[in-house]
Amino acid sequence: MWSRTNRASVSTYVALLVTLVAWLGQGCRAEQSWDLWEKYAAKFIDPQWRVIDRAAQDRTTSEGQAYAMFFALVAGDRGRFDKLLKWTEENLAGGDMTLRLPAWNWGKSPEGQWKVLDDHAASDADLWMTYTLLEAGRIWRDDRYAKLGTVMASRIAQSEVVLAPGLGTTIVPGPQGFHPEPTTYILNPSYLPPFILVRLSKENPQGPWSTVLDSMPQLLAQGSGGGFAMDWVLAGPGGVRPSLTPAQLATGKNEGAPVGGYDAIRIYLWLGISDPGTPGLRELAAPLGGMTNYMRTNLAPPLLVDSAGKVLNADAPVGFSAALTPYLQMMGLKQQAKTQMDRLAALKDPSTGLYGRNGDYYDQNLAMFATGWQDQRFRIDKEGRLKLKWK
Repeated sequence: MWSRTNRASVSTYVALLVTLVAWLGQGCRAEQSWDLWEKYAAKFIDPQWRVIDRAAQDRTTSEGQAYAMFFALVAGDRGRFDKLLKWTEENLAGGDMTLRLPAWNWGKSPEGQWKVLDDHAASDADLWMTYTLLEAGRIWRDDRYAKLGTVMASRIAQSEVVLAPGLGTTIVPGPQGFHPEPTTYILNPSYLPPFILVRLSKENPQGPWSTVLDSMPQLLAQGSGGGFAMDWVLAGPGGVRPSLTPAQLATGKNEGAPVGGYDAIRIYLWLGISDPGTPGLRELAAPLGGMTNYMRTNLAPPLLVDSAGKVLNADAPVGFSAALTPYLQMMGLKQQAKTQMDRLAALKDPSTGLYGRNGDYYDQNLAMFATGWQDQRFRIDKEGRLKLKWK
């Protein structure tokens, strides 16, 4: 039998071990802490767990919900992740995302009701939500997330993947509204992060994902203008070319001109945060030399450029600087990348912890992706898998 002294020693050892475990746990939680995520959640996520774009009549989009779920995963914030997913499923997918893709737009109707305003799906949100669910299932070892992500991927393949004449297999921005003529499709290259397509191709090699990825070099090469990515492109029998927006085309007047701006800036971001070994990455970046050269001699990126590469508005918001930083690093322009990070830091509001004078929603999303990557809170490997700092 053990003596009282031995028992006391064991008790002391156990107490010390419990204290050590608790201390290490606190250290792990501290490592997961992400101040910008906390500031973002405080401003843009309401008690219902919907993400609010206050500059757009307090609307909520499926894209906003998908981004926030990704940020929650990067932060290791499973509580918010689950609540964001639940609100999305209940309010944007009729209560069951295994039966339908989420509606893209929810807000206040002219009659004063808060509800779905447009029940069409948006493929960028669908892809980001699918990717995040698959990675959440893998990282948190929860089959519920993985199975839901797999179902969503199947629905995207069924309803949003098309064979576009003059291009090949690609993904339209949504199941309806982007097919103005029998042989013509309106596309948005920023809806197609290459690492998501790589991840889906590894998850389901029999799916269309590799062929979508194969068509992307042509999509960017022919769909860019003057070396700058464009917001919208048109694919048809003659190939691909920069396009007016869907709303402009819908009028039938063909007024205006194709531009690269708020949508296109994400193309540089997605390329920049991709692993250097991602298949075809350099080929995807090759047509974007106009932006690369512009940033060699300018302190900030342009807000709008036309399809000839002419800068229409040089006054880009702070989020554009964030979005370009990983891309500039990928292209070997380390000093230019530092300049953008310095601009980002200089335009951070110390009273809110957000970027820009107004802490605008879109700027914060771009900054969340870029600074999360810059601080190595996440990385994406060449097979599209998410690697997290806390993990």
